[in-house]
Amino acid sequence: MSGQRAAFHRRQRLFRWLVLTVVLTFFTLPLLAMLDFTTQGPGGVGRTLDTWRTLADVDAVTLEYPALREGFLASLGLTVITVVVMLLLLVPTMTWVRLRLPGLSRTVEFICLLPLTVPAIVLVVGLTPVYAWVYYLLGDSTLWLGLAYVVLVLPYAYRAIDAGLRSIDVRTLAEAARSLGAGWGTVMWRVILPNLRTAVLSASFLSVALVLGEFTIANLFSKKNLQVAMYELGKSDSKVSVAVGLASLVFVAAILFAMSFVGSGRAGTAPFSRLRRRKEPSA
Repeated sequence: MSGQRAAFHRRQRLFRWLVLTVVLTFFTLPLLAMLDFTTQGPGGVGRTLDTWRTLADVDAVTLEYPALREGFLASLGLTVITVVVMLLLLVPTMTWVRLRLPGLSRTVEFICLLPLTVPAIVLVVGLTPVYAWVYYLLGDSTLWLGLAYVVLVLPYAYRAIDAGLRSIDVRTLAEAARSLGAGWGTVMWRVILPNLRTAVLSASFLSVALVLGEFTIANLFSKKNLQVAMYELGKSDSKVSVAVGLASLVFVAAILFAMSFVGSGRAGTAPFSRLRRRKEPSA
């Protein structure tokens, strides 16, 4: 019996390593092909790092490829705006619905998941009249695309935050904090959010990945983000365009890896400890 169990565990480990190898190969080969293309010499003969030296020279990139710099800065700004607006919109709303209006949970879920069923071109057609007024009243900055990107990330962010809310007893946490004299703002900021740290970070990861890789809406609105700038650059300098694509993938991976360590400490009892000390009379 023990021999059969050991054989089963060996087959299971072998299967895991096989799946991991296939997945890594699937994702690594295109990256290696991109690196190979960007290091080819003139006429495909030899190897050269001229393309990467050009990208490493910030002044040269700014001078020779101003659209690339503009698109990169716009994508960074859109990332920050989208994540902040998404969190300010979803976290308080979903928490309040779970605490006070549980009957509306299905309605909120339907609204948040609806963008999954709407193609990007249809979304652009529907948002065009809205953006006509936005551009007329507030200017035509590319950063206003963040409002459309919030709609795009709603389904993914909703699922991540909903999973976090289901994993904790929101009602008990809120009632305990209220009994210690905390206001609703304190309950949300110092009690609920620390316990939703993993869910909030997961929603932020998904939003960052989606915004930095979005092309369709920006292109249809004739705005320049990183992906649109890379597309336009590919028509004149394919090597630089591919190198920027590879660098952006590494950059996004580095951001997500760094964000995974943010708030990795324990979300725990510190808020309640401070509230309890504030509530208890001094000896």
